[in-house]
Amino acid sequence: MTGANLIEQPETLLPAEPEVIEALSRTGTRDLATVVAAHPTSSLAWAMLADFTHSQGNLLEAYAYARVGYHRGLDALRKAGWRGQGPVPWSHEPNQGVLRALFALRRAAAEIGEDDEFERLTAFLDGADPSVIPLLRSQQTEAVSPGVDPAPPTAAFFIQGEN
Repeated sequence: MTGANLIEQPETLLPAEPEVIEALSRTGTRDLATVVAAHPTSSLAWAMLADFTHSQGNLLEAYAYARVGYHRGLDALRKAGWRGQGPVPWSHEPNQGVLRALFALRRAAAEIGEDDEFERLTAFLDGADPSVIPLLRSQQTEAVSPGVDPAPPTAAFFIQGEN
């Protein structure tokens, strides 16, 4: 028998990372590696580093950073009770780091010709939240081309006051 899983899966909701959000709000994009080093288990930090590296045209490095974010995300999802499938809603803000890392890895896989991985990650993201790929793709197309430091699409990078 094939087809959709008829058993409803519970949503996976990750815990907030206020210390990561705070660190990201205090740093510029060129210092993202410092945030990652201070918070190595954060998928959000790895995803932001992957996005920045991608914007600089460094595809293999972006792939590597996104892969680490993906694995850290899997660890966090499993710790939160995820069993390999089921909804991981974008609307729950702490889930966005994992979903961004998955999207960044999917994008990088496509760009380096990892077609099987691209397809697997597409299915993963569609199963987690079908709105993620169109949402992040639209944010990506609104950004400037690689080689330019685009303004990130998150309030976490709004720098207030201090230099």
